[in-house]
Order: sequence, then structure tokens, then C-alpha cells
Amino acid sequence: MIHAYNYLAPKKPANLSVNSDLLAKAKRLKLNLSATLENALADEVRKAERTQWLQKNQNAIEASNRLAEEKGFFADSYKTI
Repeated sequence: MIHAYNYLAPKKPANLSVNSDLLAKAKRLKLNLSATLENALADEVRKAERTQWLQKNQNAIEASNRLAEEKGFFADSYKTI
């Protein structure tokens, strides 16, 4: 698994607000709030970084796709099927 962050970095306290009903249910179910938040944030960071990367590289990706459509792939000449 590729981490979107340095998972060995020290933990830092954070104050945040959570829906009271949701918090009560999570506590009743003995969910680890820190781990749950960290996993959710890591997912959101991955999504946001992927979106940014795709936007930044959109022109190059489109150019590469056009070239592949026009010229094909180098490996195509080595197909055995």
C-alpha cells in the first residue's frame, strides 16, 4: 500500500466538531476515532492529490493518447497473438 503521507510522523492533537449523535454512536460501538479520522483523511488526501495531478497533466495525457491513436504502440509490432 502506498501511503499518501508519512505515517511515522508524530501525532498532533486537533480540536474539531462532530455531529453529537454520530459521536455517541461511534463511542457506543467503541470505534477508534483517531484511526477512523486518519484513514478518512488519508483517503481524501489521495483523492485530492490524484485530481490535482490529473488536472496538472491533462494536456500531456491527451497528447500521449492522441499519439497512441495515430501511431499505435511500439510494443504492438511484437504481439504474438
